[in-house]
Amino acid sequence: MSETPILTVHHLTKLYGARAGCEDVSFDVFPGEVVAIVGESGSGKTTLLNCISTRLASTSGTVSYAMRDGMMRDLASLSEAERRFLMRTDWGFVHQHAADGLRMRVSAGANVGERLMAVGERHYGHIRETATDWLGRVEIAEDRIDDRPVAFSGGMRQRLQIARNLVTRPRLVFMDEPTGGLDVSVQARLLDLLRSLVAEMGLSVVIVTHDLAVARLLSQRMIVMQGGRIIEAGLTDRVLDDPHHAYTQLLVASIPES
Repeated sequence: MSETPILTVHHLTKLYGARAGCEDVSFDVFPGEVVAIVGESGSGKTTLLNCISTRLASTSGTVSYAMRDGMMRDLASLSEAERRFLMRTDWGFVHQHAADGLRMRVSAGANVGERLMAVGERHYGHIRETATDWLGRVEIAEDRIDDRPVAFSGGMRQRLQIARNLVTRPRLVFMDEPTGGLDVSVQARLLDLLRSLVAEMGLSVVIVTHDLAVARLLSQRMIVMQGGRIIEAGLTDRVLDDPHHAYTQLLVASIPES
């Protein structure tokens, strides 16, 4: 793993009037590393994810990203065009509800192909071939390429959203409760797929989840949030097997025994 972070969050704060959505949050993400941000509803984890992915403007602090030329850029200094280009190419964002990350009225193939067009691909045959390949990689049958996502199950929609995000080979992917709302058997299949793709592609990932089992399966490092602040952080297995903070101990104790 590289010693140079791909993402650096420094004293990040987001205020809603007198209330802090997140407060004084600092951490790094390194190339090829999966970092899980965990906590109960209202802990600030989703606010933090939205701030570091530029979907939400922070009140103070900085988020810096290592561009492909090696330069660390403060994301607040990017032009709107630069930010949008990053979101379409170098970054991915997997939503909890797949409909938020898909165009529901166009075909599965078009959903994947749009990202390719964002990086300059114009050859229809190549776009369709690549889209077909990616549908296969996320376990969607080739003959569904012209079907719209409205005809897909929840698990299929989520797998299509993953294909749409990964087709441009992004370096950093944000995930917001990617298995939330899915049946347990569908969750397990999706997690196996995510784990294999992350490893195969060497992706850096920031994943928000309330499910500690998901965090253990996917992440190398874990950040625990409460009341908008980081209250514990470390290697995932260490945090889960030997939690130091009382709040983390309660979270771990609440995991159902299998």
